[in-house]
Amino acid sequence: MAQIKFTIAITTYNRLSLLKRAIDSAFAQTVPCEVVVADDCSSDETEEYIRSLGSSIVYHRNQSNMGHSATMNAAVNAASGDWIKPVDDDDYLAPNCIEEMTRAIALRPQAVICSTQAAQVDIKQVEISRTRKTGPGKVFYIPQEDIHYGMLMEQIPFGTPIQVAFRRDAFIQSSGWDSQLDVNFDDIDSWIKIAQFGDAIFINQCLAYRTVWPGSYNHKFSLQKRLDTNILIKYKIYSLVSEKYRSIIPSRQTIQDYLKLHWALVAVKQKQLFIAFKLIFPSVWSLAAWQLLVTAILSRKSQYSWLLQKRLYTNIWIMAKLYALVGNEYRYSMPDFQNFRAYLRLRCSWTACKQGKFISAIKIAFPSVLSIPAWKLLAKSALLAQQTKKPLVRKLVLID
Repeated sequence: MAQIKFTIAITTYNRLSLLKRAIDSAFAQTVPCEVVVADDCSSDETEEYIRSLGSSIVYHRNQSNMGHSATMNAAVNAASGDWIKPVDDDDYLAPNCIEEMTRAIALRPQAVICSTQAAQVDIKQVEISRTRKTGPGKVFYIPQEDIHYGMLMEQIPFGTPIQVAFRRDAFIQSSGWDSQLDVNFDDIDSWIKIAQFGDAIFINQCLAYRTVWPGSYNHKFSLQKRLDTNILIKYKIYSLVSEKYRSIIPSRQTIQDYLKLHWALVAVKQKQLFIAFKLIFPSVWSLAAWQLLVTAILSRKSQYSWLLQKRLYTNIWIMAKLYALVGNEYRYSMPDFQNFRAYLRLRCSWTACKQGKFISAIKIAFPSVLSIPAWKLLAKSALLAQQTKKPLVRKLVLID
């Protein structure tokens, strides 16, 4: 743990009272770390206050107002830590945040990004909600080759900057935050790029606090602009998905249709019915898009079992490899590969049921539950498992 140096990088602009709270939470950490404040050319008393703290803080001030993304890049450039914990001035950290992150990272040195649960609080610091857990246990690791698929399917959300820490060298190698996306998916765009260089860590413990403001800046973008940027981000993720998942990911068009349905629902909630009508057509006719939407909604309302999903898709990938190697003389008697895949979903769904994860079971089974050939394969495998006197493996050995 002592070999990992953390920098807490705080970005600020004209919010001195909130900035003091963020700085106090940085100084209150149970392990020592560097504190950097990057000031986007504030016109209040921010500069005087920071300079009054002396050498306890590394201070950078932009020469002009450059925006959030450029200020974050400046903060990282001013830092000397191996890992960066970004903090917006209106957010703050639990005292043990850096300690818990350091402990998890020490066990996974190939990691480049780490995310934790966060509490969303109002302006009076009253907790409104908490971000969901990801994966089993207190600390969960995801190999690099699985990250972008999980992001594409919205199974592993890294969250907002207050939840995330990243390795400084991976951030610099990824070219930092994109100012063209300022406060509109700029953080997610960065997580996508950083995740190309190593594994991810998720800590299922609330270690950070995010202030939720009514009428926040990013909500001032039109729904159409937010949709367009969301599609752009999804396409970036799509191009980075590992080859092992290529045979099972939805098409780009399906992803786009799903996003249109999602933002149409947002428009309905905001009572912008005309905008909702414009966004939803012709995507409303895509059954695959509706399936993705239902799956995403269920995922947000449950503690999603990432490990179960990972095992399922690993099994499908192995089955695809084996299927491709089967000789032509056996092809006529084999079920279609789509039926094999549906069978694996049913089997994994049954495992989820036995674990009491009924919502996960429903998500995994749909739409394979409608496949009669898959049910036949499941029944045959169950019968074979019960035939302990004459197992299939024994027959193959005797023939050999």
